[in-house]
Amino acid sequence: MSLEVILFSLACGVAGYVVGSIPFGWVIVKLLKGEDIRTYGSGRSGGTNVMRAAGKPAGFATAILDVLKGMAMAWLCRELGKSVPGSAGWPEALAGAGAVLGHCASLFLNFRGGAGGATATGTSIAMWATGGVPAMLLGAFVWLIIGYASLGTLTVGVCVAAGFLLGALMGLVPVSYAFFGFAILGIVLIALRPNLARLRAGTEPRKPIFDR
Repeated sequence: MSLEVILFSLACGVAGYVVGSIPFGWVIVKLLKGEDIRTYGSGRSGGTNVMRAAGKPAGFATAILDVLKGMAMAWLCRELGKSVPGSAGWPEALAGAGAVLGHCASLFLNFRGGAGGATATGTSIAMWATGGVPAMLLGAFVWLIIGYASLGTLTVGVCVAAGFLLGALMGLVPVSYAFFGFAILGIVLIALRPNLARLRAGTEPRKPIFDR
């Protein structure tokens, strides 16, 4: 790998982190309620906690914006990477992983944020829809039907890691995409540590999204 590829890919990773750090949930709750989302519920800035704090429309708007920021960075860096010979998918892989990391540990929220499910979904779909869309559907099923948002986020991470690894082994995507999959799974697992502990203890709140 050339120095040009390394430097460009690292720059994409940093840019992904900065854009991923944009706390749409914090902004929406501040505008609608005048409150800091970090003082409410789980303290996270993602769509699930925004839904608890400001209602379902605000939560859905947050989730969509969190998807789009990851999608935009992965797509942009993939397109820019086409002009860098031998990039092998590393610009979008690092941009995508950076965006998820930024969402979970926002530069603008003292390194707090969301759990990363929406942003991971957006980046994975932009990079390789064949691997990203099934992850989104399975994660949504777990959340909407079973009722655990944290388990839905974990499902997204596991499915993206498994799907992108399989795609790399089959030669359908670059090896860098497998790195992306396992990187976001690791980030999500770290972000979900409190939830996983509550799931093991049987104290994790269960709230299917269609409940009133």
